[in-house]
Amino acid sequence: MLVTIDHDDDKPHEECGVFGVWNGTDAAALTALGLHALQHRGQEAAGIVSLDEKGLFHAHKGLGLVGDNFGEAKVIASLPGAAAVGHNRYATTGETALRNVQPLYADFEFGGFAVAHNGNLTNAAVLKRALVRRGCLFQSTTDSEVFIHLIAISLYSTVLDRLIDALKQVQGAYSLVALHDGALIGARDPLGVRPLVLGRLANGGYVLASETCALDIVSAEFVRDIEAGEIVIINDEGVRSVKPFGRHGSRFCIFEYIYFARPDSVMEGTPVYETRKRIGAELSRESGVEADVVVPVPDSGVPAAMGYASEAGIPFELGIIRNHYVGRTFIEPTDQIRHLGVKLKHSANKPMLEGKRVILVDDSIVRGTTSRKIVEMVRQAGAKEVHMRISSPPTTHSCYYGIDTPEREQLMAAKHDVAEMARIIGADSLAFISLDGLYRALGRPARDPAKPDYCDACFTGDYAIPLTDWQNNSEKQLSLLQAAGQ
Repeated sequence: MLVTIDHDDDKPHEECGVFGVWNGTDAAALTALGLHALQHRGQEAAGIVSLDEKGLFHAHKGLGLVGDNFGEAKVIASLPGAAAVGHNRYATTGETALRNVQPLYADFEFGGFAVAHNGNLTNAAVLKRALVRRGCLFQSTTDSEVFIHLIAISLYSTVLDRLIDALKQVQGAYSLVALHDGALIGARDPLGVRPLVLGRLANGGYVLASETCALDIVSAEFVRDIEAGEIVIINDEGVRSVKPFGRHGSRFCIFEYIYFARPDSVMEGTPVYETRKRIGAELSRESGVEADVVVPVPDSGVPAAMGYASEAGIPFELGIIRNHYVGRTFIEPTDQIRHLGVKLKHSANKPMLEGKRVILVDDSIVRGTTSRKIVEMVRQAGAKEVHMRISSPPTTHSCYYGIDTPEREQLMAAKHDVAEMARIIGADSLAFISLDGLYRALGRPARDPAKPDYCDACFTGDYAIPLTDWQNNSEKQLSLLQAAGQ
């Protein structure tokens, strides 16, 4: 029997990745490379819309990975032009179907318009119902289509003013790139929860991307982060900035530093790799324990484990080896084989574990299912003790801003204290970094409850952006609305 398995079902899942090019040679090829660098942010689907010199738009979208969709020269050749936008999708709203693959494209009275969006709108269901009553016909079930319809019904004359009009009506966390026959546009929500950066190509063209690692792959020079609440308009005259929302304090997603961003990216001026090492060092200072070896749960736990080991003076070893060639589908004919599924992805490096007191370092515990299997695997390899250390605080609340987390009743930390969690996963001890410790690792003295520097709602329940849809509907009712595209 052929079944589908998600080997990361115990992790918060990626959001999406966006990329845009203006005045780039072979813009579609550059966009495909950029999306490849952002593949970690979404693996369900990818799409590119290009704009040629005649003002014509060309699109190609598909389910699956970037390489599967854009690996052939004839596909790139079908996307001519010096401007393009692209998107990697991980579905947080709407089913995985071709109609939901971005960028979304529409023909308006001012011409063609393509938009790619990373994040979640927290009033999308309310807006959809109002738009449907006005006669708007939705072609997808993704909340991103709300942008298209709000732009369509706007009474403003210019493309920019219509987009600003739309953005002022939505609530949520977003970064987006949009393309029309006049400019490449980038925007971030007023609190800057989701990332977006600006880069410059060697020929003078410009790039917008979710992370700096996507600039590196196309040899673009990092210029700056797009600011919270900022809209940039890029055309042949250069880069223009407008800030229609006034000034707000930034609340950048703190989980980008812990897990989501690629380690070689720089987020808001902070190198992710070094930050994760500092988090590990702080975790060691807070919850040190006598041990013989520090072992990361690969791959995301590696930098934190390195920082932990260095601070603790305990050897760092790759006691767990990850198999990078496991897909999401595998032959699993029996329940017994299915139970061994974690070993498809991770295997114990027995000589590094046998007879030793082991500290396992991972970035998070969500449901706890994978942590329990990892601890069991390390014990079976002969470890004398297994101590679990987590480089994030306990995940006690769901994210509604573009990260796919389970409902709160499925979060282990929402139902159990740390001692109970340790017992459930089978560890001799379990500790999480404190929230203040996490802020210290990020260069802050501590978290100011009155004015936090980051969005940390998954740890605190402090939701900085109104959850309008969830206040108007129960979570179950809302999920039904989203599934139905209403």
